[in-house]
Amino acid sequence: MTNQVSLRDVKESDLPTFFDQQLDPEATRMAAFPSRDRDSFMAHWAKSMADKTTTLQTIMFDGRVVGNILCWEQSGERAVGYWIGREYWGKVIASEALSQFLGLVEFRPLVAHVGKQNIASLRVLQKCGFTISNENKFPSANDEYGDEYVLTLETSEGMARSLLLQADGQAAAADGAEDKPRLSGKPLAG
Repeated sequence: MTNQVSLRDVKESDLPTFFDQQLDPEATRMAAFPSRDRDSFMAHWAKSMADKTTTLQTIMFDGRVVGNILCWEQSGERAVGYWIGREYWGKVIASEALSQFLGLVEFRPLVAHVGKQNIASLRVLQKCGFTISNENKFPSANDEYGDEYVLTLETSEGMARSLLLQADGQAAAADGAEDKPRLSGKPLAG
């Protein structure tokens, strides 16, 4: 089981790992999303896990929990986001996990939000068929605003790319696009 990425349903026992990952200051900077305290974090995930309209998966790599990926409804759209522990950045995990996830989630179109500073995540999304559809400002820490891209995955072209990536999990590494940290989208609001 060397360098194998897989997805499975989120288990309550995964939450401490997810909690620790979202405390990483570099990860929160890249995601442009503040960390939560333990009680808020656990309450948020309990609510998300109980929501039958949300698809949540744990990302596994070599049998270890390395992050999560999800799809939820936000402002009348279906959004996708993921979070991977920093120690697993640069290992082609994001592209492979997103590719697999897109095969599970039938909703289209899908949207993803990514901070403009997060070039590696932008590349992961584009390799899986997402295209930039808009640019926004969003509220960030200290009453400031950040800049983000909004990407959309429509239907067949994005799915075809996703299936190609699934067939060859190493395709994303071919041009070194995952040499930098990346996190996609925003964690579930609420």
